[in-house]
Amino acid sequence: MASPFREIIEFFNDIGVFDVVLPFLLVFTIVFALLERTKVFGVEKIEGREYTKKNLNSVAAFVIAFLVVASSNLVEIITEVSSKFVVLLFLVILFLLLVGSFFKEEPHGVFLEGGWKTTFMIIVFLGLAFIFLDALDLLQDTFDFFEGTGKGEFIGSVILIILLILFIVFVTQERQPPKKHSKV
Repeated sequence: MASPFREIIEFFNDIGVFDVVLPFLLVFTIVFALLERTKVFGVEKIEGREYTKKNLNSVAAFVIAFLVVASSNLVEIITEVSSKFVVLLFLVILFLLLVGSFFKEEPHGVFLEGGWKTTFMIIVFLGLAFIFLDALDLLQDTFDFFEGTGKGEFIGSVILIILLILFIVFVTQERQPPKKHSKV
């Protein structure tokens, strides 16, 4: 016999809360926050203070969120990425708990400093990149490319373009003459 809470979750699933409402709210919130932060639509001055154009930001975020929810493929990707991201976030919290157990208790808490912080940020970023690549089925294509199977043309093309761009940047960068040290 299923518990009442499990039946509530199944009811929410049946009416589309997980497939429509939550992805819509997530996309709307993220897009609205980005538009507010970047001030893409500009600002307006009211009594000498600048305010973002919330009405334009909210309409744009609403439309973008609606278009995302209209695509079942995008909703599936968002669901897969967010579920794996929660696992990654849980692992980060467990790691920080482990690190914190080796430090003495201080009022400001435990924070990673210096090289540890940078290393940890890179590891988490790579974890997020792998989650996105896996959700977009590009991770398997990448492995297929390196194994030499036939599905890796896209990944090979992307790698070639990145290498070409890096080469062009390297060749065209301005070279600074070495500075002469003055003897005093």
